[in-house]
Amino acid sequence: MKLVTCTNPNSNLNKPEVGLLVGNRVLRLSIALSWFQSSLAGDQNRRSETELGIGESVLEVISNAEKSKGIIERILKAADENVLPAVMSNEALFYDASSCSFLAPIPRPPSMRDGYAFRQHVETARRNRGLEMIPEFDQFPVFYFTNHQAVIGPGDLHVRPMQLDKLDFELEAAIVIGKEGRNISAAEGDSYIFGLTIMNDFSARALQMEEMKLSLGPAKGKDFATALGPALVTFDELEGAIIRTPNGAKFDLEMRAFVNGVQVSRGNVKDMNWTFAQIVERASYGVTLYPGDVIGSGTCGTGCFMELNGSRITDNQWLREGDVVALEIDRLGRLENRVVLDR
Repeated sequence: MKLVTCTNPNSNLNKPEVGLLVGNRVLRLSIALSWFQSSLAGDQNRRSETELGIGESVLEVISNAEKSKGIIERILKAADENVLPAVMSNEALFYDASSCSFLAPIPRPPSMRDGYAFRQHVETARRNRGLEMIPEFDQFPVFYFTNHQAVIGPGDLHVRPMQLDKLDFELEAAIVIGKEGRNISAAEGDSYIFGLTIMNDFSARALQMEEMKLSLGPAKGKDFATALGPALVTFDELEGAIIRTPNGAKFDLEMRAFVNGVQVSRGNVKDMNWTFAQIVERASYGVTLYPGDVIGSGTCGTGCFMELNGSRITDNQWLREGDVVALEIDRLGRLENRVVLDR
């Protein structure tokens, strides 16, 4: 399934709602659930179970996954068989996706970590700064915590003048944790992953470089915005692109970045030198992970201007006011943001 959070001017709900991306349409989960409940009118036991609800947000759907997944799968099957009505209780069951405004699938995750899993990016970025590769990269996966209250979805990226100084994109994938766990082994790690999404870890490089001279951070260079979305794609949707390894799944998913329609980056999620399962193992050591926690892969090779400029693939190019940056990952969709300067 592909879960989204969106708004639509034709909705009477007047709030963001959970949807299921089905081709070029958004199936409204709350309305579909009403249909599902009515279809169980003759089965009071089953009906009473569904009336407890499966959640009004993607985070609640994940938290109730033991119940919600089965119900959603039956709703999607009905949609595939064209047995869903067009309207339920005077509300349309489907929206055209082009008429929706998408938020991040989880607008406020419980927490958000970002990894450093692509060796090519780390090695190139260090070499461009005159530094040798550090052996610790191959000893354990690392991550940092970023601002889970500054998540955005597709749409405008609002920045202040200091953030616009060497503003950069970062082409990444991210996982969302599906169930609570602590001290999780890499062998178990994949079972804790609910799904994947696209992540753009926006970076104000001038701020970042200044503050990291103090051996702390990144802080203001990173905390203003991280884009996620547009959809959260469940693990089972990615069968066929999954490469099983002793250290957890790798994902054969091509990655691309465009600025103003010009492709500037290309990579593949499978090129991560640490699997998401290994990062989950490290992150959960002595710490509890919760449903909805987001963990990014880190930037893929060539996946940001800092690396591209240093390698002279681009010539001191950074994001500017009005620029549109779009990230694409096979099966996960396209995440597009426009830079807006708040003076």
